[in-house]
Amino acid sequence: MTVLIDVDSHEHHLLSRAPGRGAHATASSGNRAECLDIGLINNMSDAALMSTERQLFDLLAAASGRLCVRLHFYTMEATPRSEWGRDYVRRYYRSIDDLLNRHLDGVIVTGAEPRAASLTEEPYWTTFAEIADWARDNTVSSVFSCLAVHGVVLHLDGVTRHKLPTKCFGVFAQTKTRHHPLMQDVPRTFRIPHARWNEVQEEDLSDCGYSVLTWSADAGVDCFVKQQKNSLFVHFQGHPEYETQSLLGEYRRDMGRFLRGENEICPTIPTGYLNEGAEEMMIAFRQKALSDRNPELFAEFPVDRLTKDLRNVWHLPAQRIYRNWLLYMVSQRAGRSKPLGAREATLSAAGNPAHRHGRKLVAARSARLARSSNPASKRRLGYYE
Repeated sequence: MTVLIDVDSHEHHLLSRAPGRGAHATASSGNRAECLDIGLINNMSDAALMSTERQLFDLLAAASGRLCVRLHFYTMEATPRSEWGRDYVRRYYRSIDDLLNRHLDGVIVTGAEPRAASLTEEPYWTTFAEIADWARDNTVSSVFSCLAVHGVVLHLDGVTRHKLPTKCFGVFAQTKTRHHPLMQDVPRTFRIPHARWNEVQEEDLSDCGYSVLTWSADAGVDCFVKQQKNSLFVHFQGHPEYETQSLLGEYRRDMGRFLRGENEICPTIPTGYLNEGAEEMMIAFRQKALSDRNPELFAEFPVDRLTKDLRNVWHLPAQRIYRNWLLYMVSQRAGRSKPLGAREATLSAAGNPAHRHGRKLVAARSARLARSSNPASKRRLGYYE
């Protein structure tokens, strides 16, 4: 399996973040038969820039199988950033102007913490709308995550989000509601992390021609799709790309904001995420935070003890969904009508209801490369397991 990262520098963290991982490779960016070209439009805050790259890099590498994926980084200049963030995207990211002048097989558009009362008042809204319009004509399929979901359905179809009484936060059981190629070999019921204050609702989506693929009694709609001109738009209100500790890190961040007086809401403990002992530990810390709100208490947050028994129960279904997404783009690009078997070929893109530049490239390669007997190769080449 190979994921190539289209960057100019050999210093990118996906190359050096762990011994034996990542590799330099050279490939022609013009050879479309070689790879699927996918753009990552990373609108996350500075603190989450690198972790978001890593999460999606790892998920694509796990899903790609024998496919080659070439990942291109893009940034919206209007997204507020610190001096460090501006320098980071300057070194590793291309501008949206570059994106709008090319075609890609797919794009993944991430969300961000909202800064304005209305999505249309976000500083990057105009650029975001341009990206959505471009993607309809210039991609085979486009993935939108979290806040980007709410933005794209508002822009294209006028679907408004609804404020939740409490944060939807935890790992929730999802049920497949339609037979669809993206859901091939995905269990009928599986669990996915969610972390959001708003939602778009099933009735509003259905009225505008969207097909809901997964739904949760506790978290509402998760994955839904709609053909937008040339591109199948795929939307996740949840976070299939999250790593095992992502929710814990987000809870710890929110607790720190509460203790420092930056937020008046004490965060709720993530649902369905911790075992019984860890949840009791979290409840005790939360009660102490409520009774003795003090920034110094943050140092006592039991992060090491809480991480010991965390389990990632969503990685396999997430990997299968992204695998199906990659195969969908391959089949559509090749013009085949039966990408995933005769049964799936009879289904429309919306699905049928069920029972409810010559640049240097960083690559993740197979373990075979890591077993090279050449010491120089071992220093230069790494692998993704």
